[in-house]
Amino acid sequence: MVLFRDRADAGRQLSAWLGKYRGDPSAIVLALPRGGVPVAYEVATALSLPLDVYTVRKLGVPGHEELAMGAVASGGSYVVDTHLLELAQVTPEEFHTTLARELGELQRREAAYRDDRPQPDLRGKAVLLVDDGLATGASMQAAIAALRQREPAKIVVAVPVASPDSVLALEASADEIITVHQPWPFYAVGIYYENFDQVEDAVVSRLLSQAQEAQRRWTAV
Repeated sequence: MVLFRDRADAGRQLSAWLGKYRGDPSAIVLALPRGGVPVAYEVATALSLPLDVYTVRKLGVPGHEELAMGAVASGGSYVVDTHLLELAQVTPEEFHTTLARELGELQRREAAYRDDRPQPDLRGKAVLLVDDGLATGASMQAAIAALRQREPAKIVVAVPVASPDSVLALEASADEIITVHQPWPFYAVGIYYENFDQVEDAVVSRLLSQAQEAQRRWTAV
């Protein structure tokens, strides 16, 4: 079932499907941290595009956090699986407690990753929104909903591997969806990677710094 050696390999394979954006001055790569950053770094490097992060946090069902009842993204926009909320009998108080906790962690991570850098201006941009894979697509849905408020010209969801169901669910909200593989039946994202180790905050910060330095070299030429 292995399709990629690691996230860097996945990013290089994904970049081959995004060639039309190479060097496009109106395009930017946004990574969903943490797992999406090594993938997006390879994409941005191959396409000579700027790289930044767009933070999304899963909202896990209390007591069963592996189940996503929704997700919250930068700016506080969130999406909710109302059907799962009803099935799991999640109370409004439990939901808002979870939302507040994850929003706090989202803000902490953004402060750590951005290192006082301002948010990029996305108005009129083609945003390549990259993650290491799509299972349910809840996090990506939240990211798209929040990004629409910043008036990009288009949102392109770009992932190495995705469940066909998640791709169908995103078709109404994304302008374009690029995937390398859509296995069926679909299992957990990590099963398609030989190395799917957790990405540490330090790695995210290092890759973002390297991307910033590369962008400075491009603009200086």
